[in-house]
Amino acid sequence: MKIAIAGYGNLGRGVEAAVTNAQDMELVGIFTRRDPQTVTVATDTPVYAWGDLEAHADDIDVVVLCGGSATDLPQQTPELAKRFCVVDSFDTHANIPAHFANVDAAAREAGTIGVISCGWDPGLFSLARLYASAALPDGADYTFWGRGVSQGHSDAIRRIPGVADARQYTVPVPSAVEAARSGKNPQLTTRQKHTRECFVVAEEGADLAAIEKAIVTMPNYFADYDTTVTFITQEELDANHAGLPHGGTVIRSGRTGLNAEFGDTVEFTLALDSNPYFTGSVLASVARAAYRLHQDGQVGARTMFDIPPALLSPLSAEELRAHLM
Repeated sequence: MKIAIAGYGNLGRGVEAAVTNAQDMELVGIFTRRDPQTVTVATDTPVYAWGDLEAHADDIDVVVLCGGSATDLPQQTPELAKRFCVVDSFDTHANIPAHFANVDAAAREAGTIGVISCGWDPGLFSLARLYASAALPDGADYTFWGRGVSQGHSDAIRRIPGVADARQYTVPVPSAVEAARSGKNPQLTTRQKHTRECFVVAEEGADLAAIEKAIVTMPNYFADYDTTVTFITQEELDANHAGLPHGGTVIRSGRTGLNAEFGDTVEFTLALDSNPYFTGSVLASVARAAYRLHQDGQVGARTMFDIPPALLSPLSAEELRAHLM
């Protein structure tokens, strides 16, 4: 399978590593909006200008988009789906239906496959919620993220005028996690479940009050959370916030039995040293599935809900039955 990467930041490097390590994939190019001569990559993969994608179309089976959800992917994914099979990690949950519709229209017209919102949430956590709710229909879901760096939220902050750099940590409220595990199905608001911590490097002369207001009032990202904004120097950010750890937990508690006499809890947890490298590994597995779906003649948009699990794995059906069943 010939894979191309569109966008080369932290996530692009994660996809690069995953595809390079996959025996059934070949990384044929990294496409960037920067000057390719200024981009240093971790492998010997050639780097091209973004505008050269079309010239290499015959050499590409799937393009993995590695831009941000705030402004990049809403435009890039449907545009590239007009020519390529594509995979993205769009993670603005509230806007997924609209993004799906846009990609679906473009992919169906072009005869391509576009798999959106892949990663661990949305993505693997979405599947965990689906499986758990199917098994425990009489119950409630709880999802907790962190403590860790959110790439999408950090990117959204960096796009605010006057911001030079930023890291955003999503932090579960411990009492809320314990309440979810209690089996009592508490009603928890968005604000009760998480807080958000923002560490921001401002450009010289920037209006700090305006930056803070833009962050804490940002819809879909911060407006529904108790959010703290701390302004620090670039040196402090580099020294204390260089890593990109993350993780989280999906919990579903419910009742089974004729009279709901039994209490059951399902929990799925991730603890990640590197958010972008793990997310990149998920995207690579979905690229495999996208290729197989297209080879089967399918077109249009998909999410991970729509992908048979076996298509994600390099193992054959026989090997899966023998080793994982």
